[in-house]
Amino acid sequence: MAPETKYANRTIPKISLANFDSRISEITEQLVNAAETDGFFGLVDHGIALEEIEHMFDTSASFFALPDSEKAKVPFSHLNAGWEKNAQIRPSTGQPDRKESYQMQFGANMDGLWLPEDVLPGFKDESLDFMKKAQGVSEKLMVCFARGLGFDDDYFVKAHDVSRRETQTVLRLLHYFEVDETAPVPEGYYRAGAHVDWDFITLLFQRAGQSGLEICPGREASTAFGIGDTWTKVEPTPGEIVCNIGDLLMSWSDDRFKSTFHRVKTPSVVGEDYFGPRYSMAFFNQPCTDAVIQGPGKKYPAVTGREFTQAAMNRNFAALKKKKEALQEVKDNLVAASA
Repeated sequence: MAPETKYANRTIPKISLANFDSRISEITEQLVNAAETDGFFGLVDHGIALEEIEHMFDTSASFFALPDSEKAKVPFSHLNAGWEKNAQIRPSTGQPDRKESYQMQFGANMDGLWLPEDVLPGFKDESLDFMKKAQGVSEKLMVCFARGLGFDDDYFVKAHDVSRRETQTVLRLLHYFEVDETAPVPEGYYRAGAHVDWDFITLLFQRAGQSGLEICPGREASTAFGIGDTWTKVEPTPGEIVCNIGDLLMSWSDDRFKSTFHRVKTPSVVGEDYFGPRYSMAFFNQPCTDAVIQGPGKKYPAVTGREFTQAAMNRNFAALKKKKEALQEVKDNLVAASA
């Protein structure tokens, strides 16, 4: 039986981007403080209207409502774009997340991965329009983090230039499947197992009432696959963008800013957890493949955006292999004990 989850009531900072140009020093101080502690914060007054967010959620739902046979025409690729279903396995669980997702990019990695206009009219244009708005918010954060680390204001913006074919930034549409609250949750069922993001910073859009996100601070090095055991629930608030620092920015800051473990809890308590279908959208800011990544103190060797992503994937796969081996050893021991 899995150990009971420990919870703590941490306060997630809420940061307003109102009057950004005149308040940039104040906002920078708030963002840096949040990045140095829990690595999570909420953004308000960010410039994307609630109506625009809800419209994009409707657009997302229209994609997931298509038959699987239609969505399978734009399959997930090694370039981190396309559709997958029950395919993402986390090293923390060794089991697939029970969800489907569709990842979209601005550049060449999307070649052949948009559905035809007659299948989903307006989907591509509406998605790209929303992605540009999310990018606009992201660039404000990038200016502040550049200042906080002593770089030129446009340092991170240039490294994440989505007008270039080399861009890797992603908007991921997510659909977690409904869970039957009248039956016990099957063993090994996870909506999204504990993980960190390996991007610069993630902007997460959630729908009010569709809870499940939990965070677990306490990681000290971007190269470490460590995890604590005390979690905090992050309830969705209409219009708020929940942001978390990724491994890339943790490394780029010489581990000064914290990339925090998080998960989407599997509902288990009727009347408390949300069992219905859950939709969210995650905007992952990832550098251009040829961007050079190294912190101001040069704690880690300089690498390109492509090399950093590959190293993160290799670390993830190694941890996953270790988890699978551990699970197999448990199974083998149970078989031997029953023989």
